[in-house]
Amino acid sequence: MTGIGLTEVAETAPALVSLYKTAGVSLTKNGLDGQRAAVYLVVDYSGSMKPYYKDGSVQALADRVLGLAAHFDDDGTVPVVFFSTGIDAVTDIALAGHRGRIEQITAGLGHMGKTSYHLAMDAVIDHYLDSGSTDPALVVFQTDGGPINKLAAERYLCKTAKLPLFWQFIGFGDPGSRQFDFLRKLDELAVPQKRVVDNAGFFHAGREPREVSDAELYDRLVGEFPQWLAAARARGIVR
Repeated sequence: MTGIGLTEVAETAPALVSLYKTAGVSLTKNGLDGQRAAVYLVVDYSGSMKPYYKDGSVQALADRVLGLAAHFDDDGTVPVVFFSTGIDAVTDIALAGHRGRIEQITAGLGHMGKTSYHLAMDAVIDHYLDSGSTDPALVVFQTDGGPINKLAAERYLCKTAKLPLFWQFIGFGDPGSRQFDFLRKLDELAVPQKRVVDNAGFFHAGREPREVSDAELYDRLVGEFPQWLAAARARGIVR
């Protein structure tokens, strides 16, 4: 068995059983049964994100990511990076004690700043390399707008194409906002001119992210992961 079984999830986090089951359907659909992976969650802590913390959207995303990660890994924990102008926190969420975990973490954080993708990416890279993991990583990177330093974010994405990290960006907010043009650009950066493999995906969850069904969210979170795994294995990036 690759990850955590249904019985353990039911005992440790009964409220996540439905999410775990739905995630399993999506993984089977996408040919990812038995795949091991380290799962990360990166969440935007900029000022404009306040309503999404207040209405539970960020906690809901964290719960959904936990339900997915339980299939990929067996430690029941997801490292999470909170970022704004800088790095606000590097901590974790776990099946045990997941309820209210986001509020618990943010209660100890300071001012909600601006948006620096590259610093959050750097924090994930450091954590992954320090962990000694040999499994590929799926990084769920949530934001409600573009970064203050676009050039740095693009450089980081291109450089990390040589590492076993896949960045799945997810946008919260107005789908028509120009704020997301940069993420669409990152998603479409040329291969191999800009990066050795296509190591990123992007989808928009809209103004009400919690209204996106669990099944659709999981399909979007893992939809491009198999293609990246194949390309990364062909280049020797993933074992």
